[in-house]
Amino acid sequence: MRIGELSRRSGVPVPTIKFYVREGLLPAGQLTSPNQASYDSGHERRLKLIRALLDVGGLSLAAIGDVLHTIDDPAQPVHNVLGAAAKRITALEGGEPGPELEDAREEVAELLVRRGWRADAHSPAGETLAGVLVALRRAGHGGFVELLDDYAAAAEPVARADLDYVGRRVAREDLVESVVVGTVLGEAMFSALRRLAHVDASARAYGDDGPREPHGAG
Repeated sequence: MRIGELSRRSGVPVPTIKFYVREGLLPAGQLTSPNQASYDSGHERRLKLIRALLDVGGLSLAAIGDVLHTIDDPAQPVHNVLGAAAKRITALEGGEPGPELEDAREEVAELLVRRGWRADAHSPAGETLAGVLVALRRAGHGGFVELLDDYAAAAEPVARADLDYVGRRVAREDLVESVVVGTVLGEAMFSALRRLAHVDASARAYGDDGPREPHGAG
């Protein structure tokens, strides 16, 4: 297909496609004449992935380039490919440096050992969790930390469901896109379900007249 058709099928403007080619994010088309190039479904899939990383994942073009480089390296196992995408779309904000944060990091490390999770406590997600624990205590809700294992237990089947969905994809580009969409939108979906479950649990526990969202839920 020519670049105009690629633009129509992908929804990406022609100037943007040319920019991605110049930046090395999208392979150049096959030249059919000095001023014409042909593109295929692989280009369309790559554009779809770039837009997912940019619009859904919120990655910078430099970060997208890093992810695509990992995808294009056949020596990289799929686990590394998925990690390259997930790492860059995980919130990096942790707590302020200090003894509280160090204690929280230790709690995260202990949680991973306790549950047998093969994850890095110093990863972006681990740092984010440590920051959340510090924030809870500073807000006077340190008791909420006691629910950490309950939340972890609830997260395990959700993670398995996410990976089951990802596993249905075959192309490496599709795998990464599934991680981006699943991480960003999947978390929003899980949060909404949690809020709805709060309403139901409150109604069952306190027997009010009808559905009402408890203050501070979610």
